[in-house]
Amino acid sequence: MTMEAYRYENGSISYPGHPRGRDGSNPVETIDLSEYTGEILTWTTSTATPPGVRAPNTLAIVEFDVDGTAVRALGQTTTDDVEIGMEVTPVYTEELREPGVGIKAADGPQEWDGYRFEPV
Repeated sequence: MTMEAYRYENGSISYPGHPRGRDGSNPVETIDLSEYTGEILTWTTSTATPPGVRAPNTLAIVEFDVDGTAVRALGQTTTDDVEIGMEVTPVYTEELREPGVGIKAADGPQEWDGYRFEPV
């Protein structure tokens, strides 16, 4: 699994990728952000999490530098011990939340895997 961002005709990069860029341009390349190291811009810890999500749940906005273009992503961290400016790398996780808990069916089209940010 990749943490897929799209580069568009105008050179901008979006994560997650969209069928069209902000100016209507088409994607011309995919970029796997899991191959990059990012920096935590800000973070928060939620203690009132949705059903099936670990509590407490620390989330961070991470900025990646992809060939001089800043790309930001929001995601869970692997630890609650994070700080602004910390370098992190995306790590694949099979379950970001517990399937079968909450309003979505565990065997439905919902994907439960994804990436968390781990300090370098």
